Amino acid sequence: MDQDAALIRLAVLGQPVKQSHSPWIHAQFAGQAGLRVDYQAIEVDDDHFSRVVQELADGGARGCNVTMPHKQRAFALANHAGERARIAQSANTLVFESASRWRAENTDGSGLVRDLRQNLSKAIAGQSVCIIGAGGAAAGIVFDLLEQKPARLAILNRSPERAQALVERFAAFGNIASGGLDMTDGDAGFDLVLHASAAGQRGTEPVLERAFFNPGGACYDLNYGPAHERLARWCAAQGIACHDGLGMLVEQAADSFETWTGFRPETAPVLKALRAKAA
Repeated sequence: MDQDAALIRLAVLGQPVKQSHSPWIHAQFAGQAGLRVDYQAIEVDDDHFSRVVQELADGGARGCNVTMPHKQRAFALANHAGERARIAQSANTLVFESASRWRAENTDGSGLVRDLRQNLSKAIAGQSVCIIGAGGAAAGIVFDLLEQKPARLAILNRSPERAQALVERFAAFGNIASGGLDMTDGDAGFDLVLHASAAGQRGTEPVLERAFFNPGGACYDLNYGPAHERLARWCAAQGIACHDGLGMLVEQAADSFETWTGFRPETAPVLKALRAKAA
């Protein structure tokens, strides 16, 4: 690492973020790239979010990641946006082009698809897929999923009108439908169920039924760590394969790192080390 190289300041903003793996992940990426990077986890509430973002930009930061519950707020603060963020109206990455000009990006969907296809060898094309939840986390992954040409994509939510609002936003990009959470054994199930609700973060029981899954169907939780545990136990009791979101975390981080620095990190060794570290 070149000790004389300029320090790249980055951060992740959210609530909570105290246990975030992102600073460690980006330190591994910086080591690969030979860059000096200072990446901080900053806990911030709704009322102070815009002020903290401005302080980072004023202080010369290159950009920041944004996690729950601020992704839609981050998008609204930006002067302009990349295609994925613009369509999703949600951002997990801000690029500070100057102290007063910020670009919103969303790498959640690309990170998810890369984890599914490369790390888990899960096909999406031709499969029946559903997303549980209709908030910012769901909005950030719909476009990339539709690009993979699933046979159908459904967004299911406790409030069906919120799911329908997402469907209307993305209807031009593929076969997508909405619904509630009242599926029965007579309804068509799914090959892949993506859990994007906040149930894990709140510590409540997952909003899933066995009827959601086709025989051999799998579940992917965008959460990881303690927020994933209840869903993992439920899937184990049902005999359903279940994957956490650590791979997505690493892959979306790599996309963000490349956006800020132009360097594409190798993710496989970082994910392997993170799983060992988190065990």
